Amino acid sequence: MLTKRKPARAAAPVPVPAPAASGEVSRRAFLEGVGLAGASLAALGALPGAMVTEAKADALVATEEKQLKKGICTHCSVGCTVVGEIQNGVWVQQEPGWDSPISQGTHCAKGASVRELTKGERRVKYPLKLVDGEWQRISWDQAIEEVGDRLLRIRSELGPDSVFWLGSAKFSNETAYLLRKFAAFWGTNNVDHQARICHSTTVAGVANTWGYGAMTNSYNDIQNSKCLVIIGGNPAEAHPVAMQHMLRGKERNRAPFIVIDPRFTRTAAHATEYVRIRPGTDIPVVWGILWHIFENGWEDKQYIAQRVFGMDEVRAEVAKWTPDVVEEVSGAPAEQLRLVAEQMAKNRPSTLIWCMGATQKTVGTANVRAFSILQLALGNIGVQGGGANIYRGHCNVQGATDMGLDVTSLPSYYGLTEGAWKHWSRVWDVSYDAMMDRFGLADMPREEKKKLMELKGIPTTRWFDGVLAEDDELDQPNQIRGMVVLGHGGNTVTRMPDMLKGMEKLDTLVVIDPHPTTFAAVRQRRNGTYILPSCTQFETDGSRVCSNRSIQWSQKFVEPIFESKDDYTILYKLAVKLGFAEDLFKHIKVEGERPLPEDITREINRGALSTGYTGSSPERLKLHMVYQHTFDRITMQATSGPLKGEYYGLPWPCWGYPEWRHPGSPVLYDTSKHVMEGGGTFRARFGVERDGQTLLAEGSFSRGSEIEDGYPEFTMAVLKKLGWDRDLTPGELAVIQQIGGPDIDKVSWDTDLSLGIMRVAIKHGCLPYGNAKARAVAWNLPDPVPIHREPIYTSRPDLVSKYPAIENRRDFRLPHLNRGVQEAAVQADVRTKFPFVYTSGRLVEYEGGGEETRSNRWLAELQQTMFVELNNRDADELGVADGDWVWVSGPEEGRAKVKALVTERVGRGVIFMPFHFSGFWQGEDLRSAYPAGTDPHVLGEPANGITTYGYDPVTFMQETKVTLCRVERA
Repeated sequence: MLTKRKPARAAAPVPVPAPAASGEVSRRAFLEGVGLAGASLAALGALPGAMVTEAKADALVATEEKQLKKGICTHCSVGCTVVGEIQNGVWVQQEPGWDSPISQGTHCAKGASVRELTKGERRVKYPLKLVDGEWQRISWDQAIEEVGDRLLRIRSELGPDSVFWLGSAKFSNETAYLLRKFAAFWGTNNVDHQARICHSTTVAGVANTWGYGAMTNSYNDIQNSKCLVIIGGNPAEAHPVAMQHMLRGKERNRAPFIVIDPRFTRTAAHATEYVRIRPGTDIPVVWGILWHIFENGWEDKQYIAQRVFGMDEVRAEVAKWTPDVVEEVSGAPAEQLRLVAEQMAKNRPSTLIWCMGATQKTVGTANVRAFSILQLALGNIGVQGGGANIYRGHCNVQGATDMGLDVTSLPSYYGLTEGAWKHWSRVWDVSYDAMMDRFGLADMPREEKKKLMELKGIPTTRWFDGVLAEDDELDQPNQIRGMVVLGHGGNTVTRMPDMLKGMEKLDTLVVIDPHPTTFAAVRQRRNGTYILPSCTQFETDGSRVCSNRSIQWSQKFVEPIFESKDDYTILYKLAVKLGFAEDLFKHIKVEGERPLPEDITREINRGALSTGYTGSSPERLKLHMVYQHTFDRITMQATSGPLKGEYYGLPWPCWGYPEWRHPGSPVLYDTSKHVMEGGGTFRARFGVERDGQTLLAEGSFSRGSEIEDGYPEFTMAVLKKLGWDRDLTPGELAVIQQIGGPDIDKVSWDTDLSLGIMRVAIKHGCLPYGNAKARAVAWNLPDPVPIHREPIYTSRPDLVSKYPAIENRRDFRLPHLNRGVQEAAVQADVRTKFPFVYTSGRLVEYEGGGEETRSNRWLAELQQTMFVELNNRDADELGVADGDWVWVSGPEEGRAKVKALVTERVGRGVIFMPFHFSGFWQGEDLRSAYPAGTDPHVLGEPANGITTYGYDPVTFMQETKVTLCRVERA
């Protein structure tokens, strides 16, 4: 069915010149930029062989029809550059971005095959409607009219909260922002994206520790690390290009390379020390490492005294986790953890890297907090080569989260308070009262509308519970009856048997995607389902954010193929039908039916003060793509040219107006640099005092600060107290007065649209968000100091009484029943009936739910079968041979028929399954359920068909990494 391409040699790196007026790099301009325009072919003989191979005669002909364009790979979050040669509107050739300081001329298998996305072999070609179980082609006008009528009917009868809007981490920043704004104008906070199921616990964990929910350093900076520790991540497969930076750091510094994981991964194969642990015991392991650090006095005492609050309470918890207790609970050998602790302590700065193996847990937020506290104890935050380096999943998980595509917040992490809504209403130039009136039922009292406006929505991990819930289980007027899904797969949530019940009960399901996705095919609905073909990110333009916070502008390579449209156009058409396009695009230019992404970026710049997105204008971002070759490949700082001194992609915060030329912040919380050089402090988000102790830094401040101690976030009142209000211009003061009204003292740096308070703080060398201590104790979380809690379906029921799951509670508009489900599982002796521990993860060939990558013939050829990894001795006891078909069954209705891969990669009693497959359901082939010609090349059972109940109490992150299952011969 599938055949390999003929291998080709890579071209040598070449600099990219400034763009033509169109923003595109023509072939002629490209040749001029490398000094080859007009050169004879004979002259090329002196060039390196690889370049000669690439520079074929026909490729050197300069015509208007041939152009080179730069984009960003649409798969993982590393942010690799793709260079496409476009001929007569067709993408004919692809090269890696040699000048990219991130990818440096490399691609993984997925990145190397992205050109296939625009060939459309398995793409949805035109709008489709399901009629009595059969897909019918319809026009765009009919689709928008019918979809709009159905949504408006649900809104009229049940209220706006009865429609769930599910967005994408593959969106551009501009689309993610636009969809969050769209949901606000629709009148709901029921809007989410993939971060809920991959790194929402990271955001909550690190933001509640030191201020921002983001990776602190960069992939490149790992080359400065003297010790690398990876827990719950497998970058060799999930982030292969990032792995190169890690291996360079290992070799450059002769650094210990430590991998802590239940499974011996391809990353672990590179380790100097591999620690196998029982799934779900991250906190005991981290506290076990910290026990040795405290016991030997290896912690950074001065750093803790100056920059950390509450470490003594952590010491009290860590003291319980003696080496013998840790080994008994986690399986990690005591001497091995002592070695890890010693290597981290004696090889500083050390970096700690994690991914979804740590976050997708019922204790995900607590895990992240424990990792963060370990790094604080060693003084590894705010320094080059240290950091909490968090590898995101999709290409814009970070950016889409920054843009507020989330049930808990408006853009830029402002939350949902009255102040947040008033701020964004000012940015959008609409009345706060008019925004409030969009929420709730038409006849609902004002206070009830306000309550819904400020209430967290139902997250994507539990949207189907919002469909199936009884009235007394749901904290909103009515159940969900409509769902609009843009760029998100349906096989990515746990409890898929329940998800299917919810999907079948929906009145209206709208899938907007280049591919039909599992939502449209895993279980066939009869009516009320629409598929609208959106194009890929290579058929539009906009910015996206790598894990390290660098923002990159991706050019449009080709026009949308077939009848597909870009996300901007689709949202505009829907907004027109739903009646709020005029307000939604009040300050965004629309050309025909397409809003300009650059104008959306400028609106983000205007409003996203709290994360410092104000300085990253579209013009600056585009220049960074042109001058990639001027950036150092470790520091990420431009060493020459017009961008000299700036950091690649202007990693946020990038303070002030673009004209300030703030360089971006390469390492968060780095006090060794001036704020205008990218320096920072820990953010003062939680007040100035707690239990009689200061929460502000003591004797620690960023270089050049006129306040040589801790200080709170800047407000007008703080400026007045310091006498710095005199530095405000009349224009800035007028804006502050307009915002604050009779009480301007309360106007804060992050709501001052004049940027005056921010400017004055920075003028005096201060961070506008203050200078505080990081919190080892987060009193606003369920567990202020992280504690171990056994998984809901645990392999050690004997430990449940000592380490129980979080108690039952309500949040996100729904009941949260972790403790109840855990107790029921223990009483039912589930462990005996389901003796294997299940965990899951990624393959290098596929991404996310897999519909896109399994539809790519070159990737599909590499991995054509869904499988389960099973330890050799377990397989012998079950009578299973490598390649046999087996049933894997979970304790909550789910089961999957897959092939056995017998291997020592997993330990005894543990099985591993990749999560990229769908198209089969409990042994049934559903290929015929896809619209004709859109079924992926490779189908398989979804791993989440057997996953079970369990949610992080802070974010409702789902538990995908630890449950129980049974394996039997098929």
